[in-house]
Amino acid sequence: MPTVSRTAPTVLAAALLLAACGTQSASPGDGDGNAPVRARALCPEDQVPYGGTPRSEPSPRSTGTPAALPLPSLGRTTEDGVKITALYAWGPDSGCAGVDYSADFELTNQQTEKAAYTLTFGFLSASGGAVDNRERTVETVGPGQTVKGTVVMTETAENAPTVTGVQVTKVRSVPAVERSSVSGTCPKSGVRLYADQGDAAMGLRVVGLYLVNCGARPYRLNGYPKLELENADHETVHGVRILRGTEGISTGLGGDSAPRPVVLGPGEAAVTSLAWRNTTQAGEAVNAPYVRVWATPTADPVTVVPELDLGTTGKLGVGPWRKDETYRGSATTPAARP
Repeated sequence: MPTVSRTAPTVLAAALLLAACGTQSASPGDGDGNAPVRARALCPEDQVPYGGTPRSEPSPRSTGTPAALPLPSLGRTTEDGVKITALYAWGPDSGCAGVDYSADFELTNQQTEKAAYTLTFGFLSASGGAVDNRERTVETVGPGQTVKGTVVMTETAENAPTVTGVQVTKVRSVPAVERSSVSGTCPKSGVRLYADQGDAAMGLRVVGLYLVNCGARPYRLNGYPKLELENADHETVHGVRILRGTEGISTGLGGDSAPRPVVLGPGEAAVTSLAWRNTTQAGEAVNAPYVRVWATPTADPVTVVPELDLGTTGKLGVGPWRKDETYRGSATTPAARP
C-alpha cells in the first residue's frame, strides 16, 4: 500500500510552473550552424530549489570556451513564451566541473499578472530520444516581462548518448501571489503551504499537502481544505467529485479520520493528503495539473501542481487536516522529516 512521501518538493529543484504545456525542439541538421557563442562564457549557475536562496556570488569564469551546438530556429518561441537561444557542450577543458551540457533560454510572461514558472527541458540524442530531463525554476516574472536563464545537464552516465539537441517539454506557472513555498520569507498569511512529490503504485496516487506555521501567532485549522482543480490553461475543471476523506479511493491512506480542531504554534505543521486513481475506461480522461488550495474558508488560496491524472474516475479524495507530529522544522527553517 503506498504511503505519503515525506520528501519536501524542490518544487521543484531549479524548476517552475505555467498555464499550458508546449514543445520546442532544437537539434542540428536543418540549421545554419550559426548558434551564438559567448567568449569565455561563465560556468552555468548552480540550480536553486524552488523557494531556496540564490547564490550570493556569480559562478566562476571557465578556463575554456564551450562548444556551441547549432540550433535550427533561433527565433522560434513556444506558445507558452519560452525560446531556446543556445546549446553548449562543456568538455573536460572548459573548467566547469560536473557540467556536461547547458542550454540558454528566454521566457516571456504572456499573462496579465506576475507568475512563477517551472520549466522542463529534454536534452536529446541524434535519434531524438531523451538523454536526460531537467527542470528550471523562475521565481517571479511580471506581465510582458522577458527573463533569461540557463538549464544545466550534469554528470552524464558513462555510456549515455551524445546530446545534439534540446526541447522545452513542459511549462507550468502559478500566479506569483499564490505560489507555494517550502522556505524563504514567511508569507503575509503567516503560513507556508506546499505539496510533496507524491507516491504512486498500481494506478493509485497519493500526494501530501503540508502547512507550516512560520508566523508568530497560533494558527487554527478545522476540517478539510477547499480545493479547486484547473487544467493546463488554468481553466476550472468541472465534473470531478471532491470526496471528504480518502476511504472512497482506498483504505489506509491516512485520510479516513474524522476532522478535529488543530492549533499550530509557531514552527509547527499540519498535513493532509490527496488521493485518486488514474483508471481509464469509457469517456474522456481528465488531467488537472493545478490545484488551488484554501487551508481555511477565509484563507488566501495557494496553487500547487500535483499533476492530477484522474483518468475517467471522476473523483478525488482529500483528508482532514491533522497535526504533523513528524515535522522537525521551525518557523524559520525548511521541513525536515524522517
